[in-house]
Amino acid sequence: MNIGQRLTFGFGSLLAMLLIAGCAATPGKVSQTQPVAPIDATSGVGLEGYDVVAYFTDQRPVPGSDTYTQVWQGATWKFASAEHRDLFAANPRRYAPQYGGYCAYALAHGTTVHGDPHQWAVVDERLFVNNNPFAKSLWDRDRPGHIRAGDQNWPLIPKISPSGTPHE
Repeated sequence: MNIGQRLTFGFGSLLAMLLIAGCAATPGKVSQTQPVAPIDATSGVGLEGYDVVAYFTDQRPVPGSDTYTQVWQGATWKFASAEHRDLFAANPRRYAPQYGGYCAYALAHGTTVHGDPHQWAVVDERLFVNNNPFAKSLWDRDRPGHIRAGDQNWPLIPKISPSGTPHE
């Protein structure tokens, strides 16, 4: 294969990937076969240690503190204040990121990848994170459709139980 053929092949592959990425979300169809933890918790910490309540109260990502923590669903969640910790403790499902903090765009397409706390949106009082700015921009193009697909796909993704064994 000469250089021109390689460039054409490379461009064609990139174009194909972009077209696939831009396709409609795939509700009810998952490609994820490996079980994942119910919470995307790097080193056991939810949302990389960012205060999930702050997305609702401050409308921005705020790093949490080791001083204010709460364990929920096998992950430690950090907060910027005792007030935020207490709000979370009273109703963790209200503040926790959707889909366990995995990328909302990936979930809409039936798989999981790590969620970045800086690629976020609160939609209808629900926190969503995406993996990177490109994934977020694609997710933003059809938030309602991607949310519907993610909501249908999340229960179909195989999960690891707290004991470390796969479960439905």
